[in-house]
Amino acid sequence: MVAAKYAKAKEEAKACVLKANAVSLTADMWTSINMDAYLAVTCHFLNDSNELKTIVLGVQHFPQAHTAAHLAAAKDGIMEEWGIRHKVTCLVTDAASNMIAAGRELNLKHGVCIAHTINLMVKKALDQTHGLQELRNRARKVVNLFRCSTTAKERLVQIQVQLGRPTLKLIKEVETRWNSTFLMFERMYGEREPLSAAMSSLQTDVTPLTSAEFAVVEECLGVLSPFNEATVELSTEKKVSASKIIPLMKMLDYTIGKQIPQKKTTMAKELAEHLFRQVREKLNQFQMMSIFTLPTLLDPRFKTLGFLSPSKADEAVQRLTSECTYIISSHTPRPPATQLPTAGEDAGPSTSTGMFSAAHYNGILFSHFITFLSPPPPPPGNLWRHLDVTVQQSRQSHNSTADAIVEVQRYIQEAHIPRKENPLTYWNTHKSLYPNLFILAQWFLCIPASSVPCERVFPKAGEVVSKKRNRLSPKAVEQILFLNKYN
Repeated sequence: MVAAKYAKAKEEAKACVLKANAVSLTADMWTSINMDAYLAVTCHFLNDSNELKTIVLGVQHFPQAHTAAHLAAAKDGIMEEWGIRHKVTCLVTDAASNMIAAGRELNLKHGVCIAHTINLMVKKALDQTHGLQELRNRARKVVNLFRCSTTAKERLVQIQVQLGRPTLKLIKEVETRWNSTFLMFERMYGEREPLSAAMSSLQTDVTPLTSAEFAVVEECLGVLSPFNEATVELSTEKKVSASKIIPLMKMLDYTIGKQIPQKKTTMAKELAEHLFRQVREKLNQFQMMSIFTLPTLLDPRFKTLGFLSPSKADEAVQRLTSECTYIISSHTPRPPATQLPTAGEDAGPSTSTGMFSAAHYNGILFSHFITFLSPPPPPPGNLWRHLDVTVQQSRQSHNSTADAIVEVQRYIQEAHIPRKENPLTYWNTHKSLYPNLFILAQWFLCIPASSVPCERVFPKAGEVVSKKRNRLSPKAVEQILFLNKYN
């Protein structure tokens, strides 16, 4: 029954994906309790109703070595099976070198998961801040006491009840995830009164945090809170997220910069300074990457206001105009012998900052491609054919560029919509007014900001491949997970 239902659901999903004009992918690896490795790939696209959809393309058993070549071959096979090889706008993964190299081998534009990026940034800042590691170690000892000792745990519960507070457990820090540090400190600070009372009645060598240390914790929480909020917001799956990356990093830059002079404790101020430098560095990088700049421009909530640098915003508008020119030109009839670059082809080597070619994204518009095209040789008896064809091509190129500039500038100058409105609803009602930008919006607004949608497959995978079901075949695992996420 599972196999039959899987076959039917997969055909329905394929039909839905094939209708999409463009798709984006996320990918990640997972290891089961049997030490079997699996590669999960999810697909994100806009459907006929212009709604953001996600489908699990595969959770394939991956017994090979986790090299870039093997990963690329597996992902290429999945793309070919689903018929989306030439529709992929972007591949989003973590920052693992083999994942990045696999994207290069597939000649796909690659985006590093913003949740992983923020995690690495904050972890680095936490490690660089003098004295904070010692404070974290002391906090971990307190948490371990109340998580390992039943006497301590019951005493904390009794005091929480006496004070009329909810009975909340302390949260343990996980070394690899910075937000667990934030949650540990946040819970400890919120429960500092019952915690201090409980520890004063226990015979233990663990030293509680002092009021001065809790003051440091409070200020550090104020520094880290915006990053936790940003991670949660960018990890959403059912809303447009890639267009938020640059504006959200801009807001982090503004918020942390404003906090630095306000911090009273040395430790919190140093933490804020480290984070400010890293945010500014990453923001400057993101403002040069078309997979982030174009979604920001195409989001009517942000447009150019989402950028920190006005010059980078102007460059992004030039790129958008260039892309719009390409769309218009591709709809313009041309002499049969005139061959223009197809989507994804480059006039030169591809770069990580552009959708097509480096020249394309450096402001060279579509008309400049024409100069490299050789018109067909004139037939006998038609002396002026060569010149006529050249003039026709020049007129078409000029018209396409002019039309693109008008459409882009009219859109940019239009009033922004409120931040909490859905940009996809806007494009659904404005697709006739901006038909070429609407096509680009379908290409770029389906890019997820993180690989979290793919990682959400793994908790369910852990429930499926359990100790009591450890003999499930990899094929059965894939079918069950596909049906679970598809429904």
